Amino acid sequence: MISGNIFLVGPMGAGKSTIGRQLAKALHRKFYDSDKIIEKKTGVSISWIFEMEGEVGFRERETKAIEELTSLKSAVVATGGGAILAEQNRQWLRARGQVIYLSASAEQLYRRTAKDKKRPLLQNTDRRQQIETLLSIRDPLYRDVADIIIKTGEQSVQHTVNEVIHQLSKMGNEDYHS
Repeated sequence: MISGNIFLVGPMGAGKSTIGRQLAKALHRKFYDSDKIIEKKTGVSISWIFEMEGEVGFRERETKAIEELTSLKSAVVATGGGAILAEQNRQWLRARGQVIYLSASAEQLYRRTAKDKKRPLLQNTDRRQQIETLLSIRDPLYRDVADIIIKTGEQSVQHTVNEVIHQLSKMGNEDYHS
């Protein structure tokens, strides 16, 4: 039996939202996407927030959203790629649920985000280099907070969802790491 919250972390383009929606459906739970929650609360896009408030302003909003979302019960939550940058967010994620790191190679992430115009950190820059830089900084943080690491990209969404469920079931009702 899988109990408690499930939090998906990983870089932009790893499939957190897509896999999260399907995982929630399979487990009969509610799904939340932290970026969508921020957009809904502010009434503007993430890109607009970055443009008007900078990354610092966005990260403050993101921390508030993570605090709220990690306080839910039995939810599946896809976090933004940079949510793990704040130590407070990592503490909440660790303490309040099971954390799944959806990892992907820089090349896979580059291909998946190549045509995306909605990712502020990938605009007006060498995308491939930026992805590699972000991964080098964030990968250790994703790994630090993760209970389970799942590679995405080689298999179907359904296969990945099944793998997540299998790994969570193996964990059983163990206490979350602290």
